[in-house]
Amino acid sequence: MYPPELVTPMKEELTSVGFEDLTTVEQVDEAITAEGTTLVIINSVCGCAAANARPAAKMSITNDKKPNRITTVFAGVDSDAVAQARKYMLPYPPSSPSMALFKDGKIVHCIERHHIEGRPAEMIAENLAEAFNEYC
Repeated sequence: MYPPELVTPMKEELTSVGFEDLTTVEQVDEAITAEGTTLVIINSVCGCAAANARPAAKMSITNDKKPNRITTVFAGVDSDAVAQARKYMLPYPPSSPSMALFKDGKIVHCIERHHIEGRPAEMIAENLAEAFNEYC
């Protein structure tokens, strides 16, 4: 578990632009199984989350089409919520950070850590925007 004073600014980077912070299994279930589309960002303290994933997530929601819900869970902090989100993300292996788009409770697009590391935030945001245009 990471100390709150460390992760609070990293959570706020997404929640300040409208991402819902999911901290319980029930919140994850409700968000992902809701009718429509839900984006889930598995946030992390790592450098690629700071440099690439969080900025990409924020850029992606400026797209004309976007998910009905934008959410985040934090690896190493909200362990039960993260584990529940990862169950829905199967068959993709657990990775942090990662991003998944769900439509009517089914995963339709996933960006794993190895797709985030070393790629500019703009490229990741464009990938998400393409998925939004297709599914939202």
